[in-house]
Amino acid sequence: MKQSKLLLNTLRESPGEAEAASHQLLIRAGFIRQLASGIYTYLPLGRRVLRKIEQIVREEMDAADAQELLMPAMQPAELWKESGRYSLYGPELIRLQDRHDREFALGPTHEEVITTLVRSEINTYRKLPVILYQIQTKFRDERRPRFGLLRGREFLMKDAYSFDMDWEGLDRAYWSMFHAYERIFQRCGLNFRAVEADAGAIGGVGETHEFMALADIGEDTVVTCSFCDYAANLEQAESDRVTFGSNKSLSSDELKQETGLEAEKFYTPNIRTIEELIENLHIDPAEILKTVVFLADDRAVAVVVSGSDEINEVKVKNYLKAASLSIADPDAVMKLTGVTTGFIGPKDLSVPVLVDQSVVHMTKAIAGANEKDYHFRNVNVRRDIPLNYVGDFRNVKEGEHCPRCKEGTFKFYRGIEVGHVFKLGTKYSEHLGAAFLDAQGESKQMIMGCYGIGVSRLLSAVIEQHHDEDGMIWPISIAPMQVHIIPVSAKDEVQMGTAWQVYDRLMEHGAEVLLDDRDERPGVKFKDADLIGLPIRIVVGKGAADGLVEFMERSQREKELITLEEAVERVKGLL
Repeated sequence: MKQSKLLLNTLRESPGEAEAASHQLLIRAGFIRQLASGIYTYLPLGRRVLRKIEQIVREEMDAADAQELLMPAMQPAELWKESGRYSLYGPELIRLQDRHDREFALGPTHEEVITTLVRSEINTYRKLPVILYQIQTKFRDERRPRFGLLRGREFLMKDAYSFDMDWEGLDRAYWSMFHAYERIFQRCGLNFRAVEADAGAIGGVGETHEFMALADIGEDTVVTCSFCDYAANLEQAESDRVTFGSNKSLSSDELKQETGLEAEKFYTPNIRTIEELIENLHIDPAEILKTVVFLADDRAVAVVVSGSDEINEVKVKNYLKAASLSIADPDAVMKLTGVTTGFIGPKDLSVPVLVDQSVVHMTKAIAGANEKDYHFRNVNVRRDIPLNYVGDFRNVKEGEHCPRCKEGTFKFYRGIEVGHVFKLGTKYSEHLGAAFLDAQGESKQMIMGCYGIGVSRLLSAVIEQHHDEDGMIWPISIAPMQVHIIPVSAKDEVQMGTAWQVYDRLMEHGAEVLLDDRDERPGVKFKDADLIGLPIRIVVGKGAADGLVEFMERSQREKELITLEEAVERVKGLL
């Protein structure tokens, strides 16, 4: 293609609202343009990259015997109500009504639609197993769209769904998709890790993995072991702290064995926070019991961790099997406990107390006294606090020992979630009636799996890993075009003739070529070429008179003066 005919306007400066490198570069290079917050138009080069990624996804899905279809983006609210998710999904679900006041939602995901389709199309074990997928626009009303394509309100996604007769079949489908995802991300040139994860609003049972592209801008924390292959999202990462066995209180004999001073109430006027306790009492945060009151669905609970730890709300929510979890505001805390925020403590508290396993053996802890301006000292957790609910409720820390191998320690990385695989089980087939008759004529519910890839997010994730200070560096597998031919002077007949000769030869061999035929200064052409980041660059300058061109790979920056024939052969080899 002639660059003079391409809809491509590059920018010298980054837009002020663009924080992520990928966001800056995709806009500056003319790949995307913002229409509204979190909503983007893909210009020709951006669309070409999306199509390359889609093709890789299709090839790997088809190789795994998945079948492509296309479902509506506009979904009847009745389906979401039938599955129980309409009221639970939250404000991210974009709701609307048609002219007849019928309720609809713009699909953020398609579990309800695909399950409804399959229940009407498949009623016998003879048609199972089956994996169906689509590549389609999704909609989520993000509270704070940011980082360009990494967190948008409208985005392109591949979602696949497996339907099996039994759990063994689901396991086969799950790992088939898992390995297909590995191949997809490898082909896209990503440095990624598959990590154990939480199922979130999709729901699920058993194994769930996220695929994380490692990048400093990532919003997720990836926890890995320095010794074994354990890796998990921070929300899911397990603590290796000592566990207090089963959820039970101590017997009277065990209580007698406890030593230490009795818990003593003392005056702490206006000392409400962990920081204030540390400053005024000159203690370590690990000596403090931090107590936070949450609202889990329609009930109040308190969670206790060390003052040096952070509460992991996902772990708390999963432990309680709650649909929603939120920190109680000061008014709610007062109403529920009769205590002012800042002086809440686990001793004699009027709501159920979830105790993190790491604090069970503390014997001289500082804790709120459930009375304004007072705290307790010498709190013995095993003696003074009911241990009816003990579990892992905290975020792990970098440097802690791995709970799996006991040898390595945790290392933290930032990651961008680009894919997620779930075992759904019968969560949707049960609510929506997706059943089949087995070989004995008995009706059974289908066992489901769900597998998603953020196709448009991949575009940004790749650039976060493949760029330098001058622009993007596209992997050849998904580059919008593969070769950039740049004649130094568009007015030089020899240079332009040589450039067209190289262009025609490469096109004959199936290469995708962009020829910069613009009458621009060489510096402008080279800056644009660096910004766009096509993998192979052939510069046609003064050496054209002797049949020589300058050859360079964008990722390496090493320039070679070679013959036209060598350049063509070099490109053929790289492709």
